[in-house]
Amino acid sequence: MKTEVKSTCCYCGVGCGVLIETEAGKITGVRGDPAHPANRGRLCTKGATLALTADSGYRLLYPECRKARGQPGERVAWDRALDDAAERFAATIREYGPDSVAFYISGQLMTEDYYVFNKLAKGLIGTNNVDTNSRLCMSSAVAGYKQTLGVDAPPCSYEDILAANVIFVAGANPAVAHPIVFRSIEDAKAANPDLKIIVADPRRSETAEIADLHLGIKPGTDIALFNGMLHVLIAENLLDTEFIAGHTRGFDELKDIVRAYTPQAVADVCGVPAQDIVQAARWFGQSGASLSLYCQGLNQSAHGTHNNAGIIHLHLATGLIGKPGAGPFSLTGQPNAMGGREVGGLSNLLSAHRDLANPQHRAEVAALWGVVDVPEKPGKSAVDLFAALKTGEIKAVWIACTNPAQSLPNQAAVREALLAADYVVLQEAYGNTDTAAYADLLLPASGWGEKHGTVTNSERRITHVNSAVPPPGEARHDWEIVVDFARRLGQKLGIDGERLFPYADAESIFAEHRESTRGRDLDITGLDYALLDAAGPQQWPYPAGASGGKVRLYADGVFPTQDGKARFVAVRHLATADTPDADYPISLLSGRMRDHWHGMSRTGTVPRLFNLEDEPLLAMHPCDMRHCGLESGSLVRISNPRGEAIVRVEERPGLKKGRAWMPMHWGSQFMNSPGVNAVACDVTDPYSRQPELKHAAVRIEKVDLPYPLAIVRRCASQPEALALLQAVRPVLQRYPYATLGLYGGTAPLVVLRAALAEAPDDAEIDALDGLFGIAGSAGAIVYADAMKRVAKKAIATDGRLQAVRLCGETQAVAWLKQAMAEDELDAGLIRFALAPLGKPPVNVAPRHIVCKCADVTDGQIRQALAAGADLPQLQEKLHCGTFCGSCVPEIRRMAAEFAPSETAAA
Repeated sequence: MKTEVKSTCCYCGVGCGVLIETEAGKITGVRGDPAHPANRGRLCTKGATLALTADSGYRLLYPECRKARGQPGERVAWDRALDDAAERFAATIREYGPDSVAFYISGQLMTEDYYVFNKLAKGLIGTNNVDTNSRLCMSSAVAGYKQTLGVDAPPCSYEDILAANVIFVAGANPAVAHPIVFRSIEDAKAANPDLKIIVADPRRSETAEIADLHLGIKPGTDIALFNGMLHVLIAENLLDTEFIAGHTRGFDELKDIVRAYTPQAVADVCGVPAQDIVQAARWFGQSGASLSLYCQGLNQSAHGTHNNAGIIHLHLATGLIGKPGAGPFSLTGQPNAMGGREVGGLSNLLSAHRDLANPQHRAEVAALWGVVDVPEKPGKSAVDLFAALKTGEIKAVWIACTNPAQSLPNQAAVREALLAADYVVLQEAYGNTDTAAYADLLLPASGWGEKHGTVTNSERRITHVNSAVPPPGEARHDWEIVVDFARRLGQKLGIDGERLFPYADAESIFAEHRESTRGRDLDITGLDYALLDAAGPQQWPYPAGASGGKVRLYADGVFPTQDGKARFVAVRHLATADTPDADYPISLLSGRMRDHWHGMSRTGTVPRLFNLEDEPLLAMHPCDMRHCGLESGSLVRISNPRGEAIVRVEERPGLKKGRAWMPMHWGSQFMNSPGVNAVACDVTDPYSRQPELKHAAVRIEKVDLPYPLAIVRRCASQPEALALLQAVRPVLQRYPYATLGLYGGTAPLVVLRAALAEAPDDAEIDALDGLFGIAGSAGAIVYADAMKRVAKKAIATDGRLQAVRLCGETQAVAWLKQAMAEDELDAGLIRFALAPLGKPPVNVAPRHIVCKCADVTDGQIRQALAAGADLPQLQEKLHCGTFCGSCVPEIRRMAAEFAPSETAAA
């Protein structure tokens, strides 16, 4: 019997509601929840394929310990695993003190999980060494809100998008990173053609394509731009002087600073026309409703906090805050980064937006927890935590639901730190992440669809998440693991862990968290699980006695500061931490792809999510490519003193000279290096401690690896493809250049690409054939040129191409992927698979994807229309148009065009 359970998507901070379909204890489907206010039924490509990630075969099913790193894990019982961990942590604490241990957790945990981790470290152990991967994405937004508005509280709501007259997108690309927000922007533009969209981004991103004004600023010049816009607002009397006088402090000091930021001076710094800066300021100041959307481009900077303050200043100066369609709105990077911030899940914070540096706040939390005190000494933030692990200041680290061996900058240093650690515990759902290789103890945790608790999205909206299915094997919920460990550790340290951690379920943890918020800016004492289930997701604050949450904050002009006034901060333009020079002349920018997420432990298991881009690619400006002697398809080495990576390069529109771009998702699971984070900058912002992940100065030079190699293998199912993928991964390290990925249509494919300085010997080729299951002569077509060292092989069964191995010449890979995935190569044309053709045979049509969410092509839709399907039947059969809805107009057009042609033919 099929059932549906309400939950949320586990990707970006939009917090989309989903309905999970289950049958016989298995997740069988997912669709957007039409009742959830964050998405109203829409889902992006990643959310639409969540059901396909539920049973990847890479799940950790049982606790495992290693006698030595690099060896296979040995299955152990939970009692032994947690007792061993408790003894190791207790012994370390007794010998070296509480600050010799640390916890590194994740914005993908439930709020309840986050809460008990925080209490374990700061309450039971007595260390503030608990930080989170949210440090890498949102901590500058936190610090920026606190410096200007008083607390970490985004004042806006998604409904402000439809009410705005100007939308200013800075350092964000919601078309790719927050697609459901982008759909709302498109809706707003359609409903109000006079809406002005301004995008500030060093490259012409997908979001910039719909902008009325694109400000293609130089990397790291955001503060100069914001100060320049403020200069224009002042010069043209576009300020709300009454609001400034009555509700803010510090304006005069900032006014003195921005006097020097004339449009021309800013144009010289930012590299954009002065008139564009003036135009952006005028639109912003004259609109009556200006909404700013911003994310990692501002946050991931050595001056990210002041980037955030700079854009908030524009709202304070014009009084465009606390009003419909107006305000500074940070887009959260992870599904529950907000929830983690609410419970103090950073090394400098405490529960309910309390500050660790405040003695009264520490005393309040100590009283709530029933401990003598909360330690005063600040804990280590993410980058510093791993640096301390490397030096031995921190001996043992517990990592949960995150993958620092892929996501942190300066990967060489991070991996050295993990190797140097005395003891590493990894609490994870997946056993194949890069970090898993460094763990002494692996603890299996529940994953998406199995978790239970609450999450908070970008607009402060709390959703109660229900479990759809039980965790597999012996996997346990994250909060359960922490509570069990805390009780055992307390016993070994002579502390009553049972009293500190009395929780029987997630709801009892939520109740304590709720009480910690009483009287605070995020007061949620009016909420409980029952209300969230009955009334749906709610925004905070929601104090006891309230009938609803607040849609937007600061409508009364009162801010949560000591005097009730917001602050202008004295911000000045500063250069990026990495400054391009003659040795490292290129500014390398990193960002997200539409169809992948973080280190791809989930999205990297879904073949069709590779169809848009199935290998790591570096995008460059054509002039830079010519200067380096490159053409699209060339192999290049990206390098700086921190590390290097070899990737394929391609010319792409949207980049200016001197700038290159590469996605941040690719790591050692899919290439033979840690990817862009091998060279990423680890200098941090002095206030937020967030590293400058977005920009690095690099050298890019051509690599001479003249011998190419590629294998494309068709698999019968997704599990078979994933098993093959995992078996092939060790091969990546054999070659100076190698990438591995999936591709999918009717059937999933595994694709290996490599390049060598010279041809491999026959034994190496035979070993690859054996690994891919294509050894022997059955069904084989073989071509060999001993003189040129070209060796090709195709395997076909029953007229269907199953695998191709190309050594020495690989042009056909580009079109073979589609032909094999879609069964588009007739039996009589299989021989073309071994031909040196860069283009497909004439009967292989280009694949146009109409519905990106469900990966439905125009050919599939036409085939269904020919069989008599109408739009509802298309949606039921192919699922196209049932997620974000952006493809429905094109599907309607195809259906309308199809009907007349059929009538005419009759």
